[in-house]
Amino acid sequence: MLDIEAIRKQPDLIKDRLRLRKEDYVELVDKILEFDGKRRDILKELESLRAERNRLSKEIGKLRSQGQNTESTEARVREIREKIERLEDELSEVEGKLRDTMLFLPNLPHKSVPFGKDESENVEVRRWGTPREFDFEPRAHYEIGELLGILDFERGANLAGSRFTVMWGWGAKLERALINFMLDFHTSRGYKEVWVPHLVKPEILQGTGQLPKFEEDVYKCEWDNLYLIPTAEVPLTNLFRDQILEEKDLPIYLTAYTPCYRREAGAYGKDIRGIIRQHQFDKVELVKIVHPEKSDEELEKLTADAEEVLKLLGLPYRVVMLCTGDLGFASAKTYDIEVWFPSQKKYREISSCSNCTDFQARRMNTRFKDSSGRNRFVHTLNGSGLAVGRTLAAILENYQQKDGSVIIPEVLRDYLKADVIKPDGA
Repeated sequence: MLDIEAIRKQPDLIKDRLRLRKEDYVELVDKILEFDGKRRDILKELESLRAERNRLSKEIGKLRSQGQNTESTEARVREIREKIERLEDELSEVEGKLRDTMLFLPNLPHKSVPFGKDESENVEVRRWGTPREFDFEPRAHYEIGELLGILDFERGANLAGSRFTVMWGWGAKLERALINFMLDFHTSRGYKEVWVPHLVKPEILQGTGQLPKFEEDVYKCEWDNLYLIPTAEVPLTNLFRDQILEEKDLPIYLTAYTPCYRREAGAYGKDIRGIIRQHQFDKVELVKIVHPEKSDEELEKLTADAEEVLKLLGLPYRVVMLCTGDLGFASAKTYDIEVWFPSQKKYREISSCSNCTDFQARRMNTRFKDSSGRNRFVHTLNGSGLAVGRTLAAILENYQQKDGSVIIPEVLRDYLKADVIKPDGA
């Protein structure tokens, strides 16, 4: 959520920054200013009426002590009381409209984010590793998975429909090994591991920005009014909802493994085959709660932590900075890490690392007390460290052999107690 004071004092500047995004949000700013103006007018009138009511109440007491008639004054007090009640109802309605409209306004792009209309104008920052040269035509991960008998798309569809997969044997073991490897690595870098609920209340999703704008993308349990989490970012960041932290407690680094659930409402026809885009997938998430003056630096560190996982796995990747037209709703600045897929001859996203500045903190009311004793909003950051299924797919493709076997990356061999997965399951 943006600062209403900033919108009130510098509406043109806010509009100019929002115009950099893909969608047009200028009309929302005008509505916010309209509702805020009505709210302030009502508050001013209420203040005046309450002052008059208090003055007249004292006057009634004085008149009664003098034995004088107070009927007309009492009638005026009743009239004022009724008007106050009507205005309080109006105020509640206007404040609701103001807050609801504010919730649909995205974060402002960071000044360092390049302008662009869509993902085609994202800017490459760096690359690591050299894509392997194959002496045979590399197979897609889903072909390798079926050949090895470790990815079963038919049974996944029979159980739950499209975009669900069953993993057998070494597939399930590799998924588990990757989760443990990622958690072990990130905890060694200072992140605290957390186990969180996979179902959350609506206000928790609202806090991180998924609701109300992206309700069609999340799964809801209607009877309980709970939502399946689309990412561990949601419960992790909200652990500090409605809290005032001490400055000495910052920064806070958190990591968690969870299954993630997304309806992929806008992904019709995309990545139909394989496990690149699933309704249920595993992810190890990184979240940081930091001092506002440190968030730019912390984004670079968080991105480096996610990159290091790919380096240890020996998977070539690149880092791109998202342009304004491709920026996520809650993010002020995002780096996407994209891993190399030989079968597609292209890099595909495996992690998004974002600085949300104070946008989520305002929605969650998460603050800290600074050295001067002033309460200020923290900055929040998040990133995948990594998406486990996509990492598994990248390993299958980059480490595949001509005979259909897949070499296990060295850092995973102690976890799997194996160095190769063979087509016969040996």
